[in-house]
Parts: sequence; C-alpha cells; structure tokens
Amino acid sequence: MIPLLAALSASAAGGLRIALPLLLIGLLNADELWSRVPLLSRISPQVAIGVLVSWSLFELFASKQPWGQRLLQNVQLVFSPFVGAIMGMAIAEASFGDDSDAPTFIVALIGVIGGLLALVLQLVQVGWFYRLGKLPLWAILAQDALCICLVLFAFDAPTQGGIIALLLLWLAIRSSQEWYRWYIQQGGRKNPRQNKTEPD
Repeated sequence: MIPLLAALSASAAGGLRIALPLLLIGLLNADELWSRVPLLSRISPQVAIGVLVSWSLFELFASKQPWGQRLLQNVQLVFSPFVGAIMGMAIAEASFGDDSDAPTFIVALIGVIGGLLALVLQLVQVGWFYRLGKLPLWAILAQDALCICLVLFAFDAPTQGGIIALLLLWLAIRSSQEWYRWYIQQGGRKNPRQNKTEPD
C-alpha cells in the first residue's frame, strides 16, 4: 500500500508540472541519478539535466503570463499522462526496493494509474483555465509549491502524500462537475429559445 500511495503522490505532481518533478527526483536521488526513471535512464545525465532545468525555469516563469499559461496548458495536456506514469513507476520501483519480488505488471499498473491521475488533474486545470480566461497568480504559485511538496512527500512521507493526491482527485471530480454545470448554463443562455415552451 505504501508504494502505491508514494506513486500517487509523485504522479499527482506530474499532473501539475512536467519537468520540475522529474528534475526533483533526480536531485533527491543524486546517487542513482534517474537510474530508476523509465526513458530518462537511457539519456545522458548531462543532457537530461540541461533539458529539465531549462523547461523547469520556463514553467516557473511562463506560467505567470497569460500567453505562457495557454502554451503550457497545451503542452502539459499532452505530456502529463506520460510524466505521471513515469513518476509513478519510478517511485514504485524505489519503494519496492531492489530485493523486492514485485511483478513487473504491478509496477506497470501503478504507472497506468499514475498517468490517469495526472491526466484528470490536468484536464480540470484546462477546464478552469478556459472558463476564467487565465489562472490567478495565487493559484499558479500554489501549483508550484504543491508540486514540490508532493515529490518530497513521495520520498519522506508517502502516506501523507498519497492522501493529498487522493484529496486532489476528489477536488478535481467536484470541480469538473461544477465546470460542466457552468458549461450547460452558458449553453442555455446562448440558446434561450430552447428553454421556452411552444404555444398551444
């Protein structure tokens, strides 16, 4: 159960940012820099660090601008499921340990769950972005802080991190319901004739 909660915490971070959580995993596990991370383990560490640092800085600064938010939303919507899956699998393997007899399909299943969690979180963010026109600065700063905290919790406090990830999922579901209700109301306002009853 602990590896699953740790993986959910890391995957939720992947649903908030793309490069920043991957960079944090490498820095926190400096002795085995991305050795457990799928795909990144096959790339030169120098190249991976350069790309992740550059994109992390772009995420931190561009997310504060409306044009940057729009660009990041599109990019994150495509890549967040993959990052969530990679994060979940990497943390799950680290939690099981080298001597664990955990089947490969369990790690893969955790990766799929993590990818879906990251996608759900990102879809709700996209919905609110298009509803509000842009996300407020306090929400962007909260995303940055929460992303960092979730990665740290995945290593040091997996139970708390997993609970926060599940709470975020619950909030995302409730938020999506509210967003859908608003979308229906907007459609009704644009077509008022559909709400009128026909005369006898």
